Amino acid sequence: MEKEKRSLTPSCANCTVELFNRICWNESGVGSAGCPTVTRKEVLAEANREYERPEVGEFARQASIQEAECYANRHQRPYVLQPTKTRIVEICEFAHKMGYRRLGLAFCIGLTQEAAAVEDIFKIHGFEVVSVLCKAGRTPKTTIGLTDEEKIFQGTDEGMCNPIFQAKALNHEKTEFNVLLGLCVGHDSLFFKYAEAPTTVLAVKDRVTGHNPLAAVYTSHSYYRKIRQPE
Repeated sequence: MEKEKRSLTPSCANCTVELFNRICWNESGVGSAGCPTVTRKEVLAEANREYERPEVGEFARQASIQEAECYANRHQRPYVLQPTKTRIVEICEFAHKMGYRRLGLAFCIGLTQEAAAVEDIFKIHGFEVVSVLCKAGRTPKTTIGLTDEEKIFQGTDEGMCNPIFQAKALNHEKTEFNVLLGLCVGHDSLFFKYAEAPTTVLAVKDRVTGHNPLAAVYTSHSYYRKIRQPE
């Protein structure tokens, strides 16, 4: 039986148990096939031991406090969720809770105007800001082997997005907390890999939906149903 549990791949996205009856939510709840709460107890124990490290435990504690503070009137019974804080406000408040003063802002050149507004807001909230855009360094795309046909602006010496440089530049400036704004898929992954400071995301890129990628998900059974038929 234990071997059978281990062979099941976690698939929380396909859980068929009603939300408030799930073991991850309710101590007396149940898990569906592949539930990691049930089948990955050793991994869970390993993960939970990390919170015993003071810096990790405090980071997690403040994150949970911040999560709760994004809802108003939590003393009311019965309680109905009442969200009150935007993502950028939440970032500012969490950074203050952690005592951070020097923020890094890694952004896409396509969101230059938005980045200027974000940097201004961070400064108004009392932070120092180090900002680096994706094209900084102007490393040619040929450096990573792109052909002319694979460029956006063909026939030019097009510079590549350089998230490793963005990360290392912010590392060099000793930022304490980094914020990503609109980096491309894959480029954001490289930034996460090379950044030394903890990193959060303010917004992600979606060129079609005005950087609201869930719009396509919400309408995947109607206007955007083509994404369910990739062939």
